[in-house]
Amino acid sequence: MSRKGMLMVLATPLLALAVPVLAQASLAMLDSLDKGGWELRYRDGTAMRKVCVKTGREFIQLRHTDSGCNRFVVEDGTNEVTVQYTCRGNGYGRTNIRKESGILVQIDSQGIADGKPFQFSAEGRRSGSCS
Repeated sequence: MSRKGMLMVLATPLLALAVPVLAQASLAMLDSLDKGGWELRYRDGTAMRKVCVKTGREFIQLRHTDSGCNRFVVEDGTNEVTVQYTCRGNGYGRTNIRKESGILVQIDSQGIADGKPFQFSAEGRRSGSCS
């Protein structure tokens, strides 16, 4: 067997072990955001939206409020996360959240909701307690 073939045989089991680790990423950056009331201001002028943040994960599916969506963590960094999700029968999305501080985030999201494409950029800022 060639050296390249031997490396492929040895590397294949390692790749199989790496996939579950990616699927179980912690999204710790979202946990570090201040809990409470947040205001989202959309860059395109859409009306401001209030969100009650308990875990930070509320920012992932802003256009899909279904709880049964499947998520795949694409990036799980200290100050930035990207999550791709699929909501069976109601579309999908991909959201990038960048933390500037515990009270300020930048959100970019795109996908399909209710059979129509969406794309938005927004700034989220903590505004107080949930009401």
